[in-house]
Amino acid sequence: MTENADVPRHVTIIMDGNGRWARQKGGERLMGHRNGVTSVREACEFAVEKGLGYLSLYAFSEENWNRPKEEVEGLMALMVKSILEERETFRKNNIRFRVIGHRERLPEDLLAKISMAEEETAGNTGLTLIVMLSYSGKWDIVQAASRYAKAAVEAAARGEEIPALDESLFSSYLSTAGIPDPDLMIRTSGEQRISNYMLWQCAYTEFYFTDVLWPDFRKSDFAAALEAFSQRDRRYGKIK
Repeated sequence: MTENADVPRHVTIIMDGNGRWARQKGGERLMGHRNGVTSVREACEFAVEKGLGYLSLYAFSEENWNRPKEEVEGLMALMVKSILEERETFRKNNIRFRVIGHRERLPEDLLAKISMAEEETAGNTGLTLIVMLSYSGKWDIVQAASRYAKAAVEAAARGEEIPALDESLFSSYLSTAGIPDPDLMIRTSGEQRISNYMLWQCAYTEFYFTDVLWPDFRKSDFAAALEAFSQRDRRYGKIK
């Protein structure tokens, strides 16, 4: 990156290409997922080095539940293993760990490890690492609308004024409430779509697409994305 380049506060990554990477190596899809863990570690280390406030990773979508049972079970087991192995990394690097998504669909053993890691890192003040599990943008918007509707009904029942809905209030009902919207979204593997991810939050996010498959993604690839981001002119609809 150039010396005076702007560093985004929040970077989110769609980690795509594990299956294709495994096929190229003659292995099963889980082989790609396992090797992708190294890329996650490199991305976290780089985010800490660059002073990012938030790094969110799209690990498992609501649609991914439709994948073969063996792959889903393997992914869940891999996530449990990864959380356990990275606890010391979180501690040493002052990383706060969070998971966002439709938790009711996650297996109990994974939920237990998630809760443990979140509790252990709750007081950390460095990078906030957010893993999006069983998440989709449409699910997030629907659950936010449902939460607002419930709050409105309860307010009416108490004889109180129903809160007027605006963008700020609606954002407070999203699963990402309190987290700044992503400045930069990176998607690996060459695909150029956002796949039902953070549909509300990415209204003004800069997109960066790379042909690199996720298991091959390294700090140099992350640096290239930040360099590209530093060249963007973010006007938010205004004239500069």
